[in-house]
Amino acid sequence: MKLIPRMVLGALVGAVCVSSALAQTSRVYDQNKPKTRAEVKADLIEWRNAGYDPLDWINYPSNAIAAGRIVAQRRAQAQGVQQ
Repeated sequence: MKLIPRMVLGALVGAVCVSSALAQTSRVYDQNKPKTRAEVKADLIEWRNAGYDPLDWINYPSNAIAAGRIVAQRRAQAQGVQQ
């Protein structure tokens, strides 16, 4: 019973890492500076608003990729860059 929650947590952490890696174009990436809890929560909210459901592990790779693209597109539009 512990396997599914661990898979969901791993998928969520992976999705947040991918989204933050792709979308941090305006900030200088500092590997030694960890994200704050507020930044992680804001990323999760942004991903959920884009349609990502961390509990939908059946459609995991496709729904995470689709939400990641939506989040990246929204962030690019917010910065005034067209993709």
